[in-house]
Amino acid sequence: MTRALIALMLLLPVSACDQMSHQPRYDSYEPSSLFADGKSMQAPPDGAIARDDPERLAALQQKPAMSLGLIERGRERFDIYCTPCHDHAGYGQGAVPARGFPHPPSFHIARLREAPSSYFVDVITQGHGVMYSYADRVMPADRWAIAAYIRALQLSQDPPVAALSPDERAKLGEGGS
Repeated sequence: MTRALIALMLLLPVSACDQMSHQPRYDSYEPSSLFADGKSMQAPPDGAIARDDPERLAALQQKPAMSLGLIERGRERFDIYCTPCHDHAGYGQGAVPARGFPHPPSFHIARLREAPSSYFVDVITQGHGVMYSYADRVMPADRWAIAAYIRALQLSQDPPVAALSPDERAKLGEGGS
């Protein structure tokens, strides 16, 4: 008797779940009193952009000219999307890996220093390894801006000697800091 009661109690909630599959809905072109225009299928809101929009895809193919504004925009976007994993200096020591997730590679390793900027744009677009795609979050022009900022980070951490002033080169020759 007790087993039958327990079995009945366990089956009772499962039988109630079928109500989810019988919810009211509208077909695409069916009239609806829900919206003011009487249609169930509504136009996308103003400013909505399709993923395969030709202008958006064209922006992905066109590398913009390097400028201070581009680097500043890249820094802003990098701080928002990239620093949780890559940290502010690009060494891959962000807050996410500090909590047990895999460490991304440092942007300062030789392989990534030698990679073309389009590589970074492609990784942002497609994802790589455990990094998922940011194509739905980062606009194509901003992907190029992030790539430009990564180049600035790489340069800031290992500037070529030719870029140093004569005084700074003299300090290097002395073994100075």
